[in-house]
Amino acid sequence: MEEKKIWGIHTQDDGLFLKGNVVAIGWKEMGDLSLIAPERESYKEKYSMVYPDAKKQSISVSANMLFRFVCEAQIGDYIVYPSKTNREIRIGTIGSNYIYCPNEPKYVHQRKVNWSNKQLPRTAFSQGALNEVGSFLTFFSIKNYGDEFLSALDKNFKAKEVADDEEEEIIKSAEEIIETTRDYIIKELSKRFKGHDFEEFVADLLNAMGYRTTISPRGGDHGVDIIAYKDELPPRILVQVKSQDSNITENAIQSLKGAMSEGDYGLFITLSNYAKNALNYLDRTPIIRGIDGVQLADLVMEYYDKLSEKNKRMIPLESVHIPIAENYKKQ
Repeated sequence: MEEKKIWGIHTQDDGLFLKGNVVAIGWKEMGDLSLIAPERESYKEKYSMVYPDAKKQSISVSANMLFRFVCEAQIGDYIVYPSKTNREIRIGTIGSNYIYCPNEPKYVHQRKVNWSNKQLPRTAFSQGALNEVGSFLTFFSIKNYGDEFLSALDKNFKAKEVADDEEEEIIKSAEEIIETTRDYIIKELSKRFKGHDFEEFVADLLNAMGYRTTISPRGGDHGVDIIAYKDELPPRILVQVKSQDSNITENAIQSLKGAMSEGDYGLFITLSNYAKNALNYLDRTPIIRGIDGVQLADLVMEYYDKLSEKNKRMIPLESVHIPIAENYKKQ
């Protein structure tokens, strides 16, 4: 007898799932999926026709989810649904083949579900299980923690206590979120801000940090892109900004040094990194500070709320609270 699979699903319509005893997915424009040949490539071809502007990766991921929902998921398979409304985990079994519901406003692709009567709080599960069911996909296979979810259906099931290794997993997950956000910020800055536009963004960030800034005219900076003051009095901070992908060399920083007068401080900001000779030069020249892409992304996260609305629209972020280790110290 074939082993039952365990699937996970997300939705924005809790009422439909729990009151209607169904699971469902969107992509209404795809029409009746039962009319598509039950092959992955056929689903990809149909998806490409319906969404001609979709990127190749999006076509593959989305078409694969539709195929699995219709063709791979079988009656009797388990389904795990993390409700966003009440923060509970609901588990059931698929009770029907694919049903097309064209009159539904959004979720037209449905399967009947027999939900268990047990309403399980998220705190009943390990962090690893929550991470797996927290997939960014709408419909996905649960492989690593399937046994844990199924054990929750047992009448003697007890919520897991948080062990030391789970606390480490929680911290690891939080660090991964921060790292992903850093990567996103650097990528968006590199894509959306070039040359003078990047200088304007950095000036806005410095303003958010409490500095007064003046941006040099286009094409006439002579090694200085921004002049910044902390208050009405010296010192003056001369800022050089580079949006290039290649590493910064010692010569580039020397160019900034050459523009500085006695009493000035220098700040070199890049989206990339510094070559070894540049790092050595910065060590020997304490009046100039270098900021690389990772450090810049950290500053963006720290002062994001004080950025201009224009720049926040260009790099949309949402503030969230995440757990940190007790011995964490901000560098």
